[in-house]
This record gives sequence, structure tokens and C-alpha cells, in this order.
Amino acid sequence: MAVIINGKTALYGIIGNPVSHSLSPLMHNAAFAELGENSVYLPFPVVELTAGIEGIKALGVKGVSVTIPYKEAVIPLLDEIEVVARQIGAVNTLVIKDVHGKQQLCGSNTDWLGATRALAEKVSLAGTAVVLLGAGGSARAIGFGLRQLGAQVVLCSRTEARGRALAADLGCPWHSLQDVENLQGDVLINATSVGMQPTPHVSPVPSKMLGRFQVVMDIVYAPLETLLLSEAKAAGCQVINGLEMLLYQGVAQFELWTGKSAPVALMREKLYLATGNAVNR
Repeated sequence: MAVIINGKTALYGIIGNPVSHSLSPLMHNAAFAELGENSVYLPFPVVELTAGIEGIKALGVKGVSVTIPYKEAVIPLLDEIEVVARQIGAVNTLVIKDVHGKQQLCGSNTDWLGATRALAEKVSLAGTAVVLLGAGGSARAIGFGLRQLGAQVVLCSRTEARGRALAADLGCPWHSLQDVENLQGDVLINATSVGMQPTPHVSPVPSKMLGRFQVVMDIVYAPLETLLLSEAKAAGCQVINGLEMLLYQGVAQFELWTGKSAPVALMREKLYLATGNAVNR
């Protein structure tokens, strides 16, 4: 069903700089159309964040995705921050409410939901031993999500100071990435950019250790099958690619904004087609 734009169309969008490459409009607009929602989702390149937020309020925008470089900078400009988003220290979703005629912005983080929902299709996370690679924003969001659901996390990173700081926040052990081949668990997650284009023939871990894990997940989706995932398949692991995390964080956003169940299969199809990949599940 095509969306007809008229005076009652609800406006949603993504703010960041740049945003022209974002796949979010594809999956959200497809979902709105599928459910017959009179809504549209647009990319908003924002150069000055404070002015952008004021514009969102003034225009009556209903919901916003937040991407680089504003996930942390947006927090002081919000009226309310959801508990896990506050723990993570980053917001990727704004739910906008009308409170007595004033626009109130509530910040959430669905990045962790994207990762944990994708993982939940393969494994129950409560009590599961997870080796998490990385100490950046993605690792932080995923780490807090895993801890929220009762997983046992071991963090590995290249940079010691940053890694130890995140491990302390998560309440989990830290190891140098050089020691990763001595570790084992149920799940291995690459939350670094290692293996992304333009260097797709690199893996963050030695292939010989992959047989110790049941599930291997990579947040990289360009290429869709990284060297890590290819070698994990060869070792007999179940694998999860980066588009699944992107999908499920968008699904969580859609459901926060609309209160309706998202059309997951359709949103997945749009993402895979947009990246030149077939849906293979």
C-alpha cells in the first residue's frame, strides 16, 4: 500500500551528519506503508544540533532516529532519558510526546535491542558466556544489553585504557585482544570495524579458536559475510550478520513510535535488497 502524503501525514526521520547513506528510510517507509500508517520517514542532515532539535519540536515531528555524530551530544538537549540509554551514555531514538501542548523529547537506545533480538533467535542469553570484541560505542551498547539480559560477558579490546574503563562500567573482566585466542564461550561478537570495506580480508580473531563458540555475530554489514563469519561457518558455528542488528534496532524504534508490531520480514527484505543481498535464512 502506497503512502499518500497529505495534511495529516505524520513526520519521522533520522538526524546526523552525513545521513544520505542511511538505510533507515527504506525499512521504515516500507513498514509504514505495509501497516497503512499515514506517516513518512525522511533523512535530515543536521549541521547544528541544538537548532535541529528546536526545529524538530517546532515542526511537530513524531519520532527521530539519531546517528553519528550526535548519539551522545543529544543527551543534554532531551527532557527525559530511558534508564538503559542513560547507562550506555548514548541515544539513538527519540520518542516525542505532546505534554500539555509542549513537545517533550524522550531518549532511548535500541542499538542494544538490535543486537540482543538478533542473538535471541539463535541462543538464550541468560547465563550465556559471551566474548565481546571492542570498546567503542557499539560495544558499549551491546555490552549493557547483554548484562541487562543476564549474559556473562568478557570484554576484549586493542586499547587497554578504554577497554578497562568499559569493562569496569559493565562489571566484567577485560582482556587484551592479543589474548583472545585463549578465551572461549558460547557466543563471540565482533563489535569493531575490523573486516569492513575497504579491508574485508581481515578477521579480528584467529580462525582456529572459532570452533569453541556456538554462535558468532559480526556487526559489520559491508561486506555482509565478513571473513570472520565465513571462517565461523566453516568451523560449524551459527552466524549472525550485521544487517540483523540494524534490522532489529529499527524494528524496536518502529514499535516504540507506533505501539504496533513491526513487519519484520518486509523490513528485512528491504535492507537485504538495498545492499545487493538475497535474504537467506
